Amino acid sequence: MGTMSSGKPAASPFTVHDFHLVLLRRMADHNPDLVEGARHTLGVSIADMREANKRWQAMVRSPRARAAASRYRSVLGTPETVLTRKVGDLECEAWLWPLPLWPDLRFEVLLAPNGSTVWNEWLVRAPESKGPDLRTLEDLTPWSCTVDEAARAFPPARPLEGTAPTRWGLMFTAPDGKGVRREVVAEFTWGLLQRLSVR
Repeated sequence: MGTMSSGKPAASPFTVHDFHLVLLRRMADHNPDLVEGARHTLGVSIADMREANKRWQAMVRSPRARAAASRYRSVLGTPETVLTRKVGDLECEAWLWPLPLWPDLRFEVLLAPNGSTVWNEWLVRAPESKGPDLRTLEDLTPWSCTVDEAARAFPPARPLEGTAPTRWGLMFTAPDGKGVRREVVAEFTWGLLQRLSVR
């Protein structure tokens, strides 16, 4: 018999498939049923999802971690689209990648003007896709819209601090099914609507 190597096997590359699981792991806190359906679509187990998240956190927190912009490029490849977005008076570059699980969305990384610091990282509507028609509270279902879409549909929307780095909140008023305007708090994970709390 051949002698077995005493070294540990090299870790497999972290792929777009694995990155889906990182996004889903955070969303499972609010919408376990939707995440379970997505897991079955991807053909992965809960253990696979936990392992992908563990590896991602290790990459992010490693003392030798590469800059966030480089990390996204290494995992997701060359951006499908590069856009210029204005943030106040500044022009920033936005990198967009497709994710097969959400074909109408793109994962966007917004870079600071220095080109290496990441200012924001979340899901946005694909440039060529028509967004949802958001008119009432009934239209605001989990995974139906992005932060930007909700803010545009129900101005003025006030941003709220999220409970974790990948979470955002918006407070705004929107009509219910009877036309009564209600104050609501919308919670988003990785930029995608997760749940609505009516005040």
